[in-house]
Amino acid sequence: MHDATLRNRLGQWLEPSRRSDVPPFMVMDVMAAAARIEAAGGHVIHMEVGQPAAGAPSTAIAAAHAALEAGRIDYTSALGIPGLRERIGRHYRDAYGCDVSPDRIVVTTGSSGGFILAFLSMFEPGDRVAVTVPGYPPYRHILTALGCEPVLIETTNETRHALTGEALLAAHRKMPLKGVLVGSPANPTGTMMSREALAGLMAAAEDAGIRFISDEIYHGLDYAFPAVTAAALSEHALVINSFSKYFCMTGWRVGWMVVPEILVRPIERLQQNLSISVPSLSQIAAEAAFDGAAEMETIKHGYQENRRILIEGLPKAGLSKFLPADGAFYLYADVSDFTSDSFEFAKQMLEQARVAATPGVDFDPVHGRSFIRFSYARSPGEMREAVDRIAHWLK
Repeated sequence: MHDATLRNRLGQWLEPSRRSDVPPFMVMDVMAAAARIEAAGGHVIHMEVGQPAAGAPSTAIAAAHAALEAGRIDYTSALGIPGLRERIGRHYRDAYGCDVSPDRIVVTTGSSGGFILAFLSMFEPGDRVAVTVPGYPPYRHILTALGCEPVLIETTNETRHALTGEALLAAHRKMPLKGVLVGSPANPTGTMMSREALAGLMAAAEDAGIRFISDEIYHGLDYAFPAVTAAALSEHALVINSFSKYFCMTGWRVGWMVVPEILVRPIERLQQNLSISVPSLSQIAAEAAFDGAAEMETIKHGYQENRRILIEGLPKAGLSKFLPADGAFYLYADVSDFTSDSFEFAKQMLEQARVAATPGVDFDPVHGRSFIRFSYARSPGEMREAVDRIAHWLK
């Protein structure tokens, strides 16, 4: 009796906070289910997670080896190793033709760390921040955990699933927004915003006093037309990027932000207290990764081939409706001809066809039950096999 009472008291004391009550990131659950099948001897084609099959560039690996052999791996400045920040600044000149001072660059623990720092430095609890649907689930989940209110704005075919200034201002008029976050190329759709579309959206946001965050984690993986950085359009925008996707360094957990000058010191203070600094070994490797561009371009060409295989093959398999795959390595397919429950569709496709993909409800709680996201970051051979398996399964 005493033990039961004690357990009840401990349960009350240790009750999880309300802010921790966020939905799971379903792609991680799909990965776990696929792993169980593989542990039992099954062969799964992984199209669920946005993780390149290739590893980090050889230049990054060599730099990491050299750093380990040299001995100590210490704390760094909270803003990041100066050499890496300078190299990122040079990247903006080389890739976009715009000048970004290294003083405005902050190295982060992947883009995820960047989102947390951005939200903490820009918003107060209760602030309303617009995000698009379909969209990356942790946008809204992190905002919720930090006490902000994510405001979901639906995108449509008419705007190629890009947010417009008109849609943003319409939501702002209903109830004021403090900020907006957009991604181009976008996850899960792979759609991109043209320079004119991005500039128009940013101008509308600035005129209305809405703070602007641009998720550019898939820059470099653009096929329809070159990606445009918000950093070239305004010094007031906050840009988030990462070495995870184009540079194939997901597990190294290193990214960066370009921030308005007024936010540099506040973000530095937050980083000092939250993590002290980003792992120095990852920063050393990241700086060297820029010298591996030739390797990365070869990998990008592989993604382009995978994209072709899916665009040509999935319609023959029965999945003929999907959003424009301008960039990133995703294809967002309409499965409404087969189901009204994308979670169950993904579950059966994994169990029966051994193809892992992510249900659209993860990205869009309203209309996502009609969509599945396929990641084509694996090999062309796997993509062809996946198309064959899906075609056989849907017969």
